Amino acid sequence: MLRFIPLSLFAIGCAQLSDKQPAMLTASTGQVTVSAAASNSNLSDSNSYYFNLVKGFIDTTFGEKLNGSILVARNGQVLYEKYSGFENPRGYGDSITATTPFHLASVSKTFTAMATLKLWNDGKLQIDSLVSAYLPGFPCTGVTVRMLLNHRSGLPKYDHYMSSLGWNRKKIMTNQDVLDFLIANRKKIMVGRPDRGFSYSNTNYALLALIVEKVSGQFYGDYLKNTFFDSLGMRDTYVFTRADSARSLPSYYYNGRQYAFDFLDMVYGDKNIYSTPRDLLKWDQALSSGRFFTPETLNAAYTPYSNEKPGTHNYGLGWRMYVLKNGKKLIYHTGWWHGNRTIFVRLLDEDVTIVALCNNDARNIYTAKEMADYFGDYMQHVDRGSDDDRVARNTPVRKSSRGKRYTSSKKQLLAKNTKSKKTTKKRSTTTSYAGKAARK
Repeated sequence: MLRFIPLSLFAIGCAQLSDKQPAMLTASTGQVTVSAAASNSNLSDSNSYYFNLVKGFIDTTFGEKLNGSILVARNGQVLYEKYSGFENPRGYGDSITATTPFHLASVSKTFTAMATLKLWNDGKLQIDSLVSAYLPGFPCTGVTVRMLLNHRSGLPKYDHYMSSLGWNRKKIMTNQDVLDFLIANRKKIMVGRPDRGFSYSNTNYALLALIVEKVSGQFYGDYLKNTFFDSLGMRDTYVFTRADSARSLPSYYYNGRQYAFDFLDMVYGDKNIYSTPRDLLKWDQALSSGRFFTPETLNAAYTPYSNEKPGTHNYGLGWRMYVLKNGKKLIYHTGWWHGNRTIFVRLLDEDVTIVALCNNDARNIYTAKEMADYFGDYMQHVDRGSDDDRVARNTPVRKSSRGKRYTSSKKQLLAKNTKSKKTTKKRSTTTSYAGKAARK
């Protein structure tokens, strides 16, 4: 009997290690699939059930064509993760691994929002104060910090109006430039009435990053690193600066052509955070732990603020959400910048996290949200579109002449995809309005 004790202790140790670091299954073709469920026989039957559902969805949806990373976790434990392809989607460079940071595009807004709310949580900032209280010279009356957070400020997108109003596209733009240009050209810029309605705008979050710097006395990236990244062990997460040019992952068109660095690529807050699925899981769990935020602060973040029209889509403070008639609320954010497409989904009721990242402009990355239906009744199987500008709108079901059922959101998506093939202009972090701006 004594001979078996060391062997048993070794087996238990292996099982515990497997919980912390899932085993690598394949790594021979530039593709790595990592799965906690497959490597740990002690997982519950329910987790094995979910693992099979998730794996089946990912295999069917992406097959071997994924150039990116996907992770699904439940109760903070990884159910399934996959890392596939190469840094260059044509098959060049290093393989994508669990430590390969991707440009999060607009998923970066979740960090900017929570950095702002952390300062509010700590009594260093008031989100219902006017923006001008923190950014002297800000020329728009009646706009509060909260209105920047929930996209109800009325400010249009700087990435659209600055070049059309004379910005030299050969000059790299900064966050301070965004503010200074707004101050200097206020009369030429069509600003909407504050708090009249939702209008998704990257300007809001470029300005929020400046507010974080003003209040904290630190560079935006340093504040995030010192407050969140380091303490959470998010070692592969950073805010892009020029010093990161050599290590940052490039992005590509779907045909494999690389996006060039352009004049908008140094503005942060609305974008420019690089991270991995595992680090985003740490971020998700920290948000739910009570470590950084009071319940009141989190409730404010997850409250829908744009309720002028009935509908499912809404926006909180830095978070998109689906508010469903069955009482469910899906918290998430999507991103799109150049060839980077990203989605970060959080099912608070079930403690489920879904992350999907790519750098080759693959639109189907957003379908990862549909896996929410495996864990709760979130009705994601009917909505595959990217919805940067949709909030509180109805999506009535109509019948075609052949009797098939289509939602208006799908018809709009088909029309948008058809039109997008006709333009070669560069894309913004947003989707719906980006095509319109390119054609103007």
